[in-house]
Amino acid sequence: VLGQHGVEGATIPRIARHAGLTPGSVYRRFHDKEALLETAILGLLERQDEYLRTMTPEIARQIPLRVFAGQTINNMVVGYRARAPLLRAMRQFVHGRQRSPSWKKKASRMETRTYERMVDLFMTHEERINHPDPRTAVATALMMVVSTVIELVVTHTDLSAWKNLLPKDDQALRRELTRAFLAYLGVEERPGEAGKMESEHMAAMKRWRERSSQNV
Repeated sequence: VLGQHGVEGATIPRIARHAGLTPGSVYRRFHDKEALLETAILGLLERQDEYLRTMTPEIARQIPLRVFAGQTINNMVVGYRARAPLLRAMRQFVHGRQRSPSWKKKASRMETRTYERMVDLFMTHEERINHPDPRTAVATALMMVVSTVIELVVTHTDLSAWKNLLPKDDQALRRELTRAFLAYLGVEERPGEAGKMESEHMAAMKRWRERSSQNV
């Protein structure tokens, strides 16, 4: 409902109808729409963190860094594109919350925890990173990628004026972001790495899917 109708359109009656409930039953649990949306957004952040936990450091370590970076950035672009209206509404709601600093702090802590978990996964390839401070490099490079995806995929709905300056589609965007991410980390391709990449990637991702299905 939030993604389809935005913050203003996500009314209690509409939310209740979508959930197959009466407005009264919703109000018995949440005193207003803001309280309901706060709970829903925290739930989304928690599920995002739970999903990332299925990718353990052991699995991340087995995936070649170039493949892991490409897959992570591809999932980010695809996921943000699919949920762009919802993410826009969430950002509008969060930025408009003036009377709930404690909720903002809780949401920020959850986002930071997920972000740190992602940095930890990339740090399993620390020996490949040619930077005096690998952890800071990974965190900064990820921030640049996330900010770019939010700007190009979520924030703006019409980029036609920029079409001659931006990647032509999401696949091209993923390639450019992956290239920029790895270049910032100073990652160099090892001899023979490209030839083994596909089979190693498939094997590692199969193990991840098997582990994820066990945790459902």
